[in-house]
Amino acid sequence: MLVTAASVQDGPAGLQLLTKTAAAHPAICKAWADSAYRTAVIEHAATLGIDVEVVRRDPATRGFAALPRRWTVERTFGWLMLHRRLARDYEALPTRSEAMIHVAMIDLMARRCTGESTPTWRGT
Repeated sequence: MLVTAASVQDGPAGLQLLTKTAAAHPAICKAWADSAYRTAVIEHAATLGIDVEVVRRDPATRGFAALPRRWTVERTFGWLMLHRRLARDYEALPTRSEAMIHVAMIDLMARRCTGESTPTWRGT
């Protein structure tokens, strides 16, 4: 996982994320990305032994269409938004935001392991 400031473009962040991921998890050989990741990111991934597949939207499709692999990211963002501190931009540093995402995912996994339901602050 890599959390960056909003001013960081997708390309440089993608390069940094791939390098960090390849070092930490050398068994990873496949990644999916959206069309923001251009040739430089794909070529860099190839040098690391990671095949990057760009998930594209069908231009003939009108309106909403769930894209393969992209819905998993959007679903995860929805789960993270159940944690109030992540629903707003409270943190000043990206490292703090990253830590809060770790806490939220630990909470999600602990609830799944114990079978507890997720409390919600919405509608209160």
